[in-house]
Amino acid sequence: MSDRTTVPSLPKIVVLVGPTSVGKTDLSIERAERYDAEIINADSRLFYRGMNIGTAKPSPEQQERARHHLIDFLDPGDPVSLATVQDMAFAAIDDVLDRGKLPLLVGGTPQYVNAIVENWRIPRVEPNPELRAQLESEELERPGVLLKRLRAVDPRGAEIHAGNTRRIIRALEVYEATGQPITTLQGKGEPRYNALEIELWRPREELHRRIDNRAIEQIEAGLIEEVTALLNAGTDPNSGAFSSIGYRQLVPYVRGEITLDQAIERIQFDCHRLVRHQETWWRKNPRLQRIEMQQPDAFAQITALIDAFLQQSVHSR
Repeated sequence: MSDRTTVPSLPKIVVLVGPTSVGKTDLSIERAERYDAEIINADSRLFYRGMNIGTAKPSPEQQERARHHLIDFLDPGDPVSLATVQDMAFAAIDDVLDRGKLPLLVGGTPQYVNAIVENWRIPRVEPNPELRAQLESEELERPGVLLKRLRAVDPRGAEIHAGNTRRIIRALEVYEATGQPITTLQGKGEPRYNALEIELWRPREELHRRIDNRAIEQIEAGLIEEVTALLNAGTDPNSGAFSSIGYRQLVPYVRGEITLDQAIERIQFDCHRLVRHQETWWRKNPRLQRIEMQQPDAFAQITALIDAFLQQSVHSR
């Protein structure tokens, strides 16, 4: 499952990825305790303060057991770029390494994980809220106009991002700021780290059952009250933070437009769809070593992989 050739050793990190509800949080904390490691979050949903229940954010007690980085550093509604997250992750990983500890990069957002592990070259163009709002308005008035505009200046980018309005807007934003297509500014740099990449996996039926149960548990834990408090505090329901599943689906319920059962069904359905998206990304990564979490010896398999990795003096890439 690898496309790597031997190269001199780089600083070592362990990467744990997998779809929502697969069990990353509990496993990563147990691994952090076992290996004197610290966790670098690569799940975009955990960036935001005040969004705890719907994101299944590690509890204060869990965060006491293992130090976490890149959690609760944004207010809902604050913009953040991939480049900023990448820079913050590099800084956190290097800090952990400098203190002689093992970095555990953990998350379910493939874009962030790959940007860090593969050292993507990312245009250093900060988000432009005014331009984004203008482009969103134009797309609402004339659907398809933004893709047509991008096709004129970056045909390859238009082909890649067709159907994803958010990324089309980002591509136009970068072109507006730099005069260059985003596809010419992107790519992979030399790797910074020697990464063991582990994919946590469960059968689709089991994963859906865990997702459906968690949605109900989150409602019982106070997710409706959390969403209501965020809206009352002025959080824009159209913000990037509210794209997190469990939040945007509850807004119509809070407004009295749908029933609670309908809202829960939407949460569950959108989570199922997210899992399919995440798994599509993971399938594209030949470096991942899959662990089937339903197997009784799953933890032992992960321990064996990490132990062998940490004992290596060279790494294949």
